[in-house]
Amino acid sequence: MHDFKFKNGRLYCEGVALEQLARECGTPLYVYSQHTITAHFQKLDRALAGLPDRLVCFAMKANSNAAILRLLANLGGGFDIVSAGELFRVVQAGGDSRRCVFAGVGKTDEEIRYALAQGIYCFNVESAPEIERINRLAREVNERAPIAIRVNPNVEAHTHAKITTGTYENKFGIAIEDVEAVYAHAATLPGIHIRGVQMHIGSQITSVGPFVKAVKKVLPLVKKLRQLYAIEFFSIGGGIGICYDPALESATPEWWSRTPKARAWLTPQRYAASLVPLLAPLGLRVLIEPGRFIVGNAGALVTRVQYVKSTPEKTFVIVDAGMNDLIRPAFYDSYHQIVPLRQTRGTLVADVVGPICESGDYFAKGRKLAAVKEGDGVALLSAGAYGMAMASNYNSRPLAAEVLVNGNRYAVVRERQAVEDLNRGEKVAGWLKR
Repeated sequence: MHDFKFKNGRLYCEGVALEQLARECGTPLYVYSQHTITAHFQKLDRALAGLPDRLVCFAMKANSNAAILRLLANLGGGFDIVSAGELFRVVQAGGDSRRCVFAGVGKTDEEIRYALAQGIYCFNVESAPEIERINRLAREVNERAPIAIRVNPNVEAHTHAKITTGTYENKFGIAIEDVEAVYAHAATLPGIHIRGVQMHIGSQITSVGPFVKAVKKVLPLVKKLRQLYAIEFFSIGGGIGICYDPALESATPEWWSRTPKARAWLTPQRYAASLVPLLAPLGLRVLIEPGRFIVGNAGALVTRVQYVKSTPEKTFVIVDAGMNDLIRPAFYDSYHQIVPLRQTRGTLVADVVGPICESGDYFAKGRKLAAVKEGDGVALLSAGAYGMAMASNYNSRPLAAEVLVNGNRYAVVRERQAVEDLNRGEKVAGWLKR
């Protein structure tokens, strides 16, 4: 599952103690395991070996750190991007723009022009007006833009309401009943090259059923489009969920084998066993766009206890990380396992909260925790996806540092933001005098 484990009472990422990292790099601090990222990418890719022509495109909205992008590019991965900024990051990190697919409902003229200039593999088109815009901009530079239309199959993914994307209540894609007509029109446009078809039904999906239902629903359309337009790929999107809450001490192969809930968990093998037989007969290239699955369990947010505060109602453990560093609990009411950097005796029940001036600035409520005190370090596990990528400067707090661990080595892969950088680019209007 991941490479964060206790050794002799201290929490390690691979071969490096998190206490050492907190002491040398400060807190809040994101720590990533290179081995975990590599293992998750390779496990998924190998599980899909029954699809000889496949491409795993990392959904970099989950984590866009340059070191992680370089690692995944070195592993042979492509990238699922949703902005010109993300494409720029890929290129700067040494990734191949020709292995990038560009999704998103609101692509601007500038973003489309930049993606065309970089020679991306495909635009995943989300609306009929977007096709017209891409056609116009491609003709301006005498090119044919490669596109795939994102099909909305109207399949409920049974995930959190804010991360489901495959029903008609969502803003994404084109209704499956309307797609054929949109393709037929796109085929008449001189600036458009129809390259494939794409779908994506949501994130943090923990059973294979919704994936199978969506693929089966879209397959007849894919076969028809292959006959009509000689499409070369079918992208089934991402969304494979991860486990956020097994006890760290018990997260061993033996524990997984004897725990019914774990045995039912969606693994790469179970995912592939259900989908490869459906996809292999197509004879098309298959793209998959995972993000959280690759990096989610590979990261931890390390923070330090500032105060332990008791009221007549409850106890608060106040740490130096806040919702600006990790917004998932506040935004999605998400669970992250919270463990001390050094094992302690005893427990307490507390809310774990940050310093932000919002009642929603919490990481856990009424959680039974290892007993901690002022000055102790703690780690929020499985924070590698949608952690730093969604961080902000709210309350004028500098962004955290990031560290990548590889065995017994580590490197700071993003320096902590300096306070002096917070107002960089701001100017006081000339008429506002001191």
